[in-house]
Amino acid sequence: MAQLAMTSARWGELTALLNDEQRLQAEYPKVAEYLDAAGGLSGTGDVEADGAFDLRFVHYMTGGSAVSPNPYWDIVEPFVFEHEGRRVVNGGRAEGSARLAFAQMILQATYAYAVPSPQTIDWMSSFCADLPIMELGAGRGYWAAQLARSGLVVEAYDLEPPDKAKNLSFLGVAGQADVWHPVGDLDEFAACARAADHVLFLCWPPGWGDKMSSEALTSFEKAGGERLIYIGEPKGGKTGNDAFFDALSARWKLDSVDPHFVSWWTEADVAQGWVRS
Repeated sequence: MAQLAMTSARWGELTALLNDEQRLQAEYPKVAEYLDAAGGLSGTGDVEADGAFDLRFVHYMTGGSAVSPNPYWDIVEPFVFEHEGRRVVNGGRAEGSARLAFAQMILQATYAYAVPSPQTIDWMSSFCADLPIMELGAGRGYWAAQLARSGLVVEAYDLEPPDKAKNLSFLGVAGQADVWHPVGDLDEFAACARAADHVLFLCWPPGWGDKMSSEALTSFEKAGGERLIYIGEPKGGKTGNDAFFDALSARWKLDSVDPHFVSWWTEADVAQGWVRS
């Protein structure tokens, strides 16, 4: 595992923070929560690797955009391994670990459910060509921020933008950004969206029968939209509803699949590019 490069000044900042339990709890409660629990949870069995992961977690979670434009990826990258033809965050163990699962829960709520590796961002850029992206269900706008940084034009919208409303999936917490990219609400979407000349991007749309994915796709079709990026699980999984997948089967063609997509080992999500058939 590659060593984390850090300046002596940053080492000093982290040392002072970790030596002040009250300050850590007040300024970065999720980091404090992880550190309190981690010692009692089973890891990968490699003490050095687990310790290196903890250091990356603390460094990037407390440093935010000041230390990395993509802290989520910088935290998990060394724990990405090939498993049964997929790239997964599992620490080199097929069953992962309880410690990594606890970190996953915090990281998904802090950033996004899906992991935006640089290779996936490149794949999306290639699929979109010069078309702008319209993301619905953008959450904190973390993916939108990575896409915008790559040079794409991105409009991001959510029913409950975390910086404007209470979003149960992305609650406001001290020490972390509410949003990474401007996220408009559905009123702003209705007023500004020009669907036909955009690529629709759905990243982990809610499942369990929720109509958001199918309604978004139907509206996009009616507006003349022709390209869709879907990141989520297959039909019957945690994302999308049956009507969404039925519509894809009936009226769309799978054009591209990202072979380098990175998933948590607990998830079955994929990155797909669809075009109207």
